[in-house]
Amino acid sequence: MRKQAGNTDKQGGNILIQTIYGDWKVMGKKKGIQAAMENAGMAGGIKPEDLAKMKDMDIREADTGGLADILEIKIDRDLSDTEKKREFIRQIRNPYLYRQGEYVVKLSFADTDATLTDRLKEYIEHMAAAGL
Repeated sequence: MRKQAGNTDKQGGNILIQTIYGDWKVMGKKKGIQAAMENAGMAGGIKPEDLAKMKDMDIREADTGGLADILEIKIDRDLSDTEKKREFIRQIRNPYLYRQGEYVVKLSFADTDATLTDRLKEYIEHMAAAGL
């Protein structure tokens, strides 16, 4: 996660942008949120064009009051994995754009086969080479 200095939404609130590099192997064989929804049995619930609109929403134009707060999401631990995924998507409403307390979070995914572990390893090696 990184906070981008100077970015605020239309209400003057802070913006936090979280970019995930890696794969969705834990969600299924396909990559992306659409695949996670399909694997959670939700493919019929959200149309591809609606999902594309969610993904393309401008974080600076977001109505922060209308976004779900991830800190308020509660998932029953006794549910199956599929039911947990379904419940999370139902509560978060837009998995690409939500609030975390006072911050607005936008998720994006790199179109790559590199995993988060690969990216973290590269980062650590770069920092070590730079002497930081």
